[in-house]
Amino acid sequence: MKKMPRICIILLNWNGKKDTLECLQSLTKVDYSPFSTIVVDNGSTDDSIVAIRSAFPQIPVLETGENLGFAGGNNIGIQWALSKPFEWILLLNNDTIVDPAFLKAYMETAKKIPQAKILGAKILRYSDPERIDHLGGRWNLREAKFESLASGLLDTPIIEYRAEKVDYVCGASLLMHKSVPNTIGLLETRFFLFWEETDFCFRANRVGLEVWTAPEAKVWHKVSASFIGGKPHSYYFWWRSRLLWLERNLPSDERKDVMSRIIRPELIKILRHYFLKLAQQLLSRLLFLPQNIERIRKVRRLRAGLTGAFHYYLSRFGNCPKWLSKL
Repeated sequence: MKKMPRICIILLNWNGKKDTLECLQSLTKVDYSPFSTIVVDNGSTDDSIVAIRSAFPQIPVLETGENLGFAGGNNIGIQWALSKPFEWILLLNNDTIVDPAFLKAYMETAKKIPQAKILGAKILRYSDPERIDHLGGRWNLREAKFESLASGLLDTPIIEYRAEKVDYVCGASLLMHKSVPNTIGLLETRFFLFWEETDFCFRANRVGLEVWTAPEAKVWHKVSASFIGGKPHSYYFWWRSRLLWLERNLPSDERKDVMSRIIRPELIKILRHYFLKLAQQLLSRLLFLPQNIERIRKVRRLRAGLTGAFHYYLSRFGNCPKWLSKL
């Protein structure tokens, strides 16, 4: 009997003790062999490392010592896995729980579609377990954005979702064959947060390592607590990473078109809204009127997005400015 492929699951933790422990507990119920799990701790400042090692002493915890972002932290795990006899490597968000059969479903899809070297699970919402959050995505050149397939739809037996080739799959549960990083390299660390998996998948597709969905592999994903309500630093990273993605993945003619047709008008619109909201905020203060909380939040988000775009043009990458992370 042929042995099943060995899989290494990488969980990236950053001050997410509760989520990580819940995810690890769900992995104890997985009915697939052989697989191994490692945790990469991205410079946590809480007691995550102690708690994880206490609850799961058999699981290796790799400490980065600082916050390297999604790409940098996962790269540590990928490099570790490549040094071991694993055939597949799974990036799994720590704020997920998994279906016990999800690894079997992944491997069944990989067997049926041998050209698929990156596979993405059906991501369902933790708070609304029957609703799909993500099932692969495609690039929309007209709007210079990615579109998530099936997002918001109910996962019912009436609708059959089949594996399909896509432009990218969500990094919350991204399975890659070892040939992918061995061929195209690791995740691009300049992204730090957002757009890194789309860049990775685009690079893979370009060299014939196809990206497919695996709808029978189910994972339930929480909305990240750090971005609930659209906190300002999410807009900072989204804009900075979006511009970097365009630079790295679009041909020069397409990029020039997108910049003139979409990006510059969007940034000009954001700048106008920022000064308008800021003026309204200052006027309220001068007239001693009650402060509009939503307007204050809007000003912060707009400023964060503009700062992200500005820092891209300055080639300033890494973590966001400290003033942003405190908002």
